[in-house]
Amino acid sequence: MPRERSETVHLWYTAVYEAIQEIPEGRVTSYSHIAKLLGKPERRRQVGICLKHLPSQEGSSEYHDGNVPWQRVINAKGEISPRGPHGATRQAAALRREHVDVDQDSMGVFSVDFSKYGWFPDILPSEEFDDSDDTENELEDAGVAA
Repeated sequence: MPRERSETVHLWYTAVYEAIQEIPEGRVTSYSHIAKLLGKPERRRQVGICLKHLPSQEGSSEYHDGNVPWQRVINAKGEISPRGPHGATRQAAALRREHVDVDQDSMGVFSVDFSKYGWFPDILPSEEFDDSDDTENELEDAGVAA
C-alpha cells in the first residue's frame, strides 16, 4: 500500500511541479535552479525525487507527465541524468521534439548547451508581479526548514 504524503511533502511536490510548469518550451534548467527559485537551494536532490515520482499521464493525479514538462530539467552540468535503461534517451527525444539540440558524447551522455537553451530567471514568472511570497510562506508554515 502506498504511503500517504504529509502535508509538508505534498506542498513541496506541488511547488516543484508548478515551478517546472513555468519553464518555457524549448528551454531547460537545472534541478538546483528549481530548488533555488523555491527558496530551498539545498534541496536540489529533492527536486529530482519529485520528478522521479511524477505520475504518468494515465493516472488521476493533478500533476503528471502530460502537464509537467519534466524533460526540461537537467543536471547542473547541462547533462541529462541517467535513469533506467531508456530514461535519458526518452528525455533527449522529448527535448528534441521541442527543437532543443541534444548532443551525445562517445560515452553515451546526453547534454544541452545552457548558453543557448538555458532558463535561469531570478524569480518565477508567476511571482514577477506578486508582492507576497506565498510559496515560501506556505512551505515555512508547513515546517519545511531552510
